[in-house]
Amino acid sequence: MSKLIKTLLILSFVASSVLVSAEELPFQKIKISLSPQMRSSFVKGGRMLLYFTTQSGKEPRRNADVTVGITPQNWDGSSTYLVDSGDKRILHTDLAEGFIPLPKKYYFQAVYKQNIDDGQANVPGNMYSNIDSVTVAGALNLSLNLNTIIPPYEIVEHKYVKKVIIQSKVLSDFWGRPRYLKASLLLPSSYFENPDKSFPICYRAPGLNGRYDGVNGMMKNSTFTDWWFSGSAPQVIYVFLDSQGPYGDSYQVDSENNGPCGKALTEELIPEIEKLVHYQKDSGMRFLAGASTGGWVVLGLQILYPDFFNGAWAYSPDPVDFEHYGLINIYSDESAFINRFGYLQPESRSILGEPKGSMEVAIHDENVLSRTNNYLISGEQFGAYNAVFGPKGMDGLPSLMIDPITGKIDHKVAEQWEKYDLKKILQKNWSALGPKLQGKIWIWTGDMDGLFSNVATRFLKMYLDKTENPKSDAKISFTPMAGHCAEWSDNAVITMVAEKAAKK
Repeated sequence: MSKLIKTLLILSFVASSVLVSAEELPFQKIKISLSPQMRSSFVKGGRMLLYFTTQSGKEPRRNADVTVGITPQNWDGSSTYLVDSGDKRILHTDLAEGFIPLPKKYYFQAVYKQNIDDGQANVPGNMYSNIDSVTVAGALNLSLNLNTIIPPYEIVEHKYVKKVIIQSKVLSDFWGRPRYLKASLLLPSSYFENPDKSFPICYRAPGLNGRYDGVNGMMKNSTFTDWWFSGSAPQVIYVFLDSQGPYGDSYQVDSENNGPCGKALTEELIPEIEKLVHYQKDSGMRFLAGASTGGWVVLGLQILYPDFFNGAWAYSPDPVDFEHYGLINIYSDESAFINRFGYLQPESRSILGEPKGSMEVAIHDENVLSRTNNYLISGEQFGAYNAVFGPKGMDGLPSLMIDPITGKIDHKVAEQWEKYDLKKILQKNWSALGPKLQGKIWIWTGDMDGLFSNVATRFLKMYLDKTENPKSDAKISFTPMAGHCAEWSDNAVITMVAEKAAKK
């Protein structure tokens, strides 16, 4: 197929898939004001997000059917801001079929996204309103008041749980403002009986945008805690990392846009943690585990720092090969929205293979969340990928690899993603990396991964199976008909870490 025909197909598709116009939103104008007590915390230039849903029982900001986004121009918070459905700058997520026609009760909530150190919306430092509900029978005018600031994360108080928060010099220098590193530690049941012992330590990378408060959920799980404190559980220190980044998940690696996150982790945070628990750095018992985004992170860290870490357990990792970025080859495909056969490019699927979402809609939905009206600062998956793997642009923001409107792939930007293409890194450096990675890689994934990430893992395995000098001993397995992270288990990972440590 010629480039001209492909371009016409893409333009035709985009023109035929225009989302429902803003005028069809279930409101005409919504006034948003700032409570006086919030004004001292207000940061100009943030993104105003309006969430609404027909579902009761949950906050709209966490359970929205539709999200509306607009960046207030020259708003200082002292006056009322008017969200007008006729404003051409408004973006919104798609309206579900049958969402508007009949009078319904809607629940509305506003969030002002202003935390410059965290790309997400529902995170500390951002403001939100109470929930208002109304039955929509015609044009609606509504008022919402931003009266609550999302507080910092709290870590559960427990003798066996510790938290570490330090200011990062390298990230503070990069950003020109204080930046902090955070982690929480779950200590093994025999820790206080052996205060000078160097226990095996496993760093758990969270899934997309996970935070260091992951330990809270573990401590609320009585099945887990009964096992952990029974005396029969492995004696491993389990560390929960934090993935906060200005553009979304930092992926814990150095990048042009996020700064030296890998350096900060390995040279600042980890030494501080290990000093606290008396870990002996020459013991060879420093491990990694994670699923989804965390799966990519731990595999990436093991490959990029092969001598520093002693083994990585990765479940359903994000694409480890960008020739198979989901179903897209970023190096040769022309569009992320239309595949090489001229069909809509899916972004997700069910375990039966049914497409659930398209790349075009996924990117558009992230455009809604960003103050730039594209996915640059969405704080979500594609905004994070773009910032971690891509180069910095002329305006100081990340350069977009995927055009946010047409889906066209910028291959000059894609070329710069190669330095994070884990399969290519191994191919180019196997003689040096191969010996250092022996006995250190375990990967599991479902063969019906909902984000198609298993495809890249398949091609990574094909490469590793052909390696020589040394022949890779990486353990990579696929479960038929299993979905994304279907087999993740903290208990299982901790047990395997302990078994590996026992062989030292």
